[in-house]
Amino acid sequence: MHNAAYAALGMNRTYTAFRVTAANLAASLRAIHPLGIIGVNLTVPHKEAALQSSQPDDRARAVGAANTLWLDGAGLRSTNTDVEGFLNNLDACAPGWDRGPAKAVVLGAGGAARAVIYALHERGVAHIIVVNRTYERAEALRERFGARVHPARWDERNAALDDAALLVNTTTLGMYGQPQLALDVGRLPSHAIVAELVYVPLVTPLVQAARARGHRTADGLGMLMHQAVGGFARWFGKKPEVTAQLRALLEADLGAPPTKPQE
Repeated sequence: MHNAAYAALGMNRTYTAFRVTAANLAASLRAIHPLGIIGVNLTVPHKEAALQSSQPDDRARAVGAANTLWLDGAGLRSTNTDVEGFLNNLDACAPGWDRGPAKAVVLGAGGAARAVIYALHERGVAHIIVVNRTYERAEALRERFGARVHPARWDERNAALDDAALLVNTTTLGMYGQPQLALDVGRLPSHAIVAELVYVPLVTPLVQAARARGHRTADGLGMLMHQAVGGFARWFGKKPEVTAQLRALLEADLGAPPTKPQE
C-alpha cells in the first residue's frame, strides 16, 4: 500500500515490516532516529506501550494508544489514525450510519477498541456496549470514556445484539491463525451495520454472515487503507487517495501466502 503510493508519487522510499517483541519495543523506537527511519506504524500488542516512548498528541492520550509515530526534529511524536480510519471507512461503506444510532456494540477492549469508542463518542453515539473476555478491561473503558460506555461480560455478547444499530469487532477472533468468533449475528436488527477490523482473511466469517443476512458491512481492509492516509500525510506532507485500484492491489497482495517479517 505505502510502496505503491511511493512509486506513484516518484518517492525514493520503502515501507517494510519488523518483528519487535514487547521487551525490545522501547529500544527499537530509540533506534528510529539514528537509522534514518522517518516514521513507523505499530500494531498489537504495542499500541498502548508506545505512549511511554513518544510524545503523544491529545487524541492518542485520550484513546490511550498510538498506532502512528513520526520524527519531528529529534523527537518522536505519536497519534492514533485508527480513529479517522474507522470513521472514514464506515462513512464510505455505510453513508448516513451516524444519523441517530442509539446503540453500538464493541467486541474487545484493547487499543483498537479504544480508538473505536473514541470515534463513536465523536459522532454522538449515546449507548456503547463494550463486551470483552476480561470484564475488568471493559470496566476500565467506562472509567476512561464515561457514562455512555457500558461494560458487558463475554457470555452476554449475543443478548447485547438484540437492539444494536452497529456491531464492531475489534478482537483478533476470526483472524488468520486465531480462533473463530462465536457470535449469533441473527440477533441483530435488520438495519444494523457490521464493522470488522480484521482483514486477514479479507472476508471474515463475521462479515460473511452479516452480508448473508443483508446487513451493510465495513471490512477491515477498508479501515486499513483509510488509517494509512493519516500516517502518510504526517510522514511526508502528502495525502494519498483511497481508490478502487488501491484496494484491488491490496486484495491481490493479501491473497498471496503471508511472508515472514524481518527480525
